[in-house]
Amino acid sequence: MRMTAAEVASCTGGTVTGPDTVADGVWMDSRTISPGQAFVALVTENDGHGYVGDAFAKGAPFAIVERGRAVAGGTCVEVDDTAVALTEIGRMCAGRLRTTAAGRVVAVTGSAGKTSTKNMVHAVLLARYPSAHRAPGSFNNDYGVPMTLAGAPDGCEAIVLEYGMRWEGEIARLCTVARPDIAVVTIVGDAHSERVGGIEAVARIKSEIVSSLGPDGTAVLNADDPRVSAMASLAPGRVITYGTSADAEVHMAVAGTDDRGRVTARFAWGNAYVSTELEVPGEHMAMNAAAAVAVGVVAGVPFADAVDALHRAEHAPMRMEWSTAPDGTRVLDDSYNANSSSMEAALRTLASAPAAHRLAVLGAIAEVSDPEAVHQRIASLASTLGITLIPLETDMYGRPGVTLDDALASVEPRGRDTAVLVKGSRAARTERAVRGLLASPGD
Repeated sequence: MRMTAAEVASCTGGTVTGPDTVADGVWMDSRTISPGQAFVALVTENDGHGYVGDAFAKGAPFAIVERGRAVAGGTCVEVDDTAVALTEIGRMCAGRLRTTAAGRVVAVTGSAGKTSTKNMVHAVLLARYPSAHRAPGSFNNDYGVPMTLAGAPDGCEAIVLEYGMRWEGEIARLCTVARPDIAVVTIVGDAHSERVGGIEAVARIKSEIVSSLGPDGTAVLNADDPRVSAMASLAPGRVITYGTSADAEVHMAVAGTDDRGRVTARFAWGNAYVSTELEVPGEHMAMNAAAAVAVGVVAGVPFADAVDALHRAEHAPMRMEWSTAPDGTRVLDDSYNANSSSMEAALRTLASAPAAHRLAVLGAIAEVSDPEAVHQRIASLASTLGITLIPLETDMYGRPGVTLDDALASVEPRGRDTAVLVKGSRAARTERAVRGLLASPGD
């Protein structure tokens, strides 16, 4: 979204030093900034002020810096606090979107499935709104949401945001930056439950997105999750439900599963029925697809077009990705993150894969309020499904954890008859196991 240094100064209470210039969006990382993006010198683990010169060298037309820290060689907007300024830039951009994307600001939250659902919603909206924009990656916090808003093209007709949660009030705060017209809640699970005091607290915090809606807003809720469907009582406006439940307004049923775990899903809306095969494996992904279809219906995308558009959804990396190792071993990479709900879904997907041997290299699930019970439940499910569990650097699954090298050596036999799931919380860095399993001999 185009903005001048003077406009940024006006919305942030800042002061421009140097000639007024125009930027196309804002960015906080000088390593990945694109020419034309303004640079925000945030003070986090690293002080961004040390990289302003690098940003100018890469084509940043101006930088947002703290007062007294302007850098020679380019225009700066001096502000009291660069993080607060980034939030205000997000609010300014959200206000502009109201004129072009009226009724089509979508925000997705939930303990699992946010990014995949966001990508599917974006694909559905593109079927009618070619300038629809979405958050890149998992830009779902106080920095990512404003940068997503600022990155929307001028004249953007629809935008899909992702709202994460680590503390109470965080989602409510993000909603003050960009109040959604359509709010999606995927599922309430135990992710971050340790931080906030249990799963009921997670549900309460996730519901902040529903309470934030205006009377013209729509809550899109998972009818299969009682904690999510109960949020309907908090919605000031319309509620539309999705899921396999008989009373879901957008109904989804699994009609079949192929040898890669990809689902053929049948969607129903009113008296209309459309079936499609999804590109991403897992029945839980079909639920995310149902949420996207529901958003499409609310946003005016014809039902059949919404279902058809699911084929064009971008697949997020490290999320339910099948790959084949040089020796033929099939690897299901779901290493991006984990909570108990997504772990159970991934194990069930692995169990449906045609293989003589199924193994799961699992890292710990972080920030859950009852970690012992959660990990034991996962271990029990793996056993029930006939999956050999290999605990990577954790003994939480009721058996001694093993090193990365030992985990890789434990994947035996190797070959086309073996399928391996790799998954764990971000802190476990289980993507290391994926790289090791897919490496060629001698690498």
